[in-house]
Amino acid sequence: MNYISLAEKLVAKALKAGADAAEIYISADRNLTVNILNGEIETIEEADSAGVGIRVIAGGSLGFSYSNSLDMKALEDTVSMAVKFARLTTPDENNILPELAGVTTVDGLFDPDIEGVALDRKIAMALELEKMTMSDVRITKSSGSSYGESISEVFIASSHGPSRSFKSSGCSLGVSVVAEKGDQKKTGGEYSSRRFFSDLTPADQIAAKAARKAYEMLDPKMVKTQKAAVIFDPDVAGSLLRGVIAALNGERVLQGASFLASYMGKQFASPLLTIIDDGTRERSLGASPFDGEGVPTQKRVLVDKGVVNGFLYNTIAARRAGTVSTGNAARNGYTSLPGIGTHHLSLEKGSHTRPEIIAATEKGLLLNGVTGYGIDAVSGNFSGGASGFWIEKGEILYPVDGLTIAGSGEAILNGIDMMGNDIDMDRSFAAPTFRIAEMQIGGI
Repeated sequence: MNYISLAEKLVAKALKAGADAAEIYISADRNLTVNILNGEIETIEEADSAGVGIRVIAGGSLGFSYSNSLDMKALEDTVSMAVKFARLTTPDENNILPELAGVTTVDGLFDPDIEGVALDRKIAMALELEKMTMSDVRITKSSGSSYGESISEVFIASSHGPSRSFKSSGCSLGVSVVAEKGDQKKTGGEYSSRRFFSDLTPADQIAAKAARKAYEMLDPKMVKTQKAAVIFDPDVAGSLLRGVIAALNGERVLQGASFLASYMGKQFASPLLTIIDDGTRERSLGASPFDGEGVPTQKRVLVDKGVVNGFLYNTIAARRAGTVSTGNAARNGYTSLPGIGTHHLSLEKGSHTRPEIIAATEKGLLLNGVTGYGIDAVSGNFSGGASGFWIEKGEILYPVDGLTIAGSGEAILNGIDMMGNDIDMDRSFAAPTFRIAEMQIGGI
């Protein structure tokens, strides 16, 4: 099916039905999932789906409707419904569609070979991954392994500019296992997600890391409640910093629900903290030539050496703020209106190796597990459950579990005093190991 032609026809139908402006968003997806448990194929699921989201503006009012049927009669009814909804809602001068021009050139979004790899090979990869992980004598049970892939196409047509589309791919390989000792049970899991099949992390590396995450946490100890340094492993960096990203959401800023609302151009964190959102990074799972409403993506420094350098906007939030979209409109497929989101987040790496950070820590926690929601985007405060390894005199002594860590956002973010150089840019939130000089650690 020619989706661009269909989208453009629907724009014309929406305008004819009474809309002043119209946008058609079409997504078409194919997904494959293979699940393995105890050396047997548990499930194989393959599904194709497509749908249309229709956003219209009439008299300053916004209407939205969607259809998972591509039958023209169903789509015409969906157009009529969107226009009807617009007439029932309150007008707002900020309800506008973006003026669309070019798109960003982004390489490496689609792997043409991924569908050519035989299903038998993909199944064998998941089976072998589980087998490798279970070959470690310290691992007692499998929670399963899996292989997944997706092929997606997005098409946008608008009354405010030329139509656009892109095709992308993604695949993943992962495993989860259990290590037991007496009454103790510790789980460990690891996965790799990439745009290109050939870029997936080798199975033996995934297996080794998953097994290690399980067995290394056996026989944990408790420590006394105290203030000490906390070293954040890259696996848990996002648990702390996603609250900062949420606070940079332009809609939150407008609503007064961001602790960073008054910090544009001001220092709020350590000069070691620089946060980048890059929608243009080659082969990145978060990259795309345009965002959820067709605005070209870009690379932006959100936090520059501890200073707020920019907020995230889609078109309507930007209009309310008196600025322009930053290319951060995010959609959960054709069933949703554009929200605000990020593409590929990363911290700027520092100058220290991970061993150097550990060796420089007189006393503290190497954090590799955390529960909770990170820094609160409204208050800036942080608290959560914690596990990891206890360090004294620059050496890791033993695993610890059942702890809590807490602090104010101001103290935590300004307390970053060492930033590592061990960054893996293939992560969706790429961060190196980093240290916060002092946090409240709750123990016994």
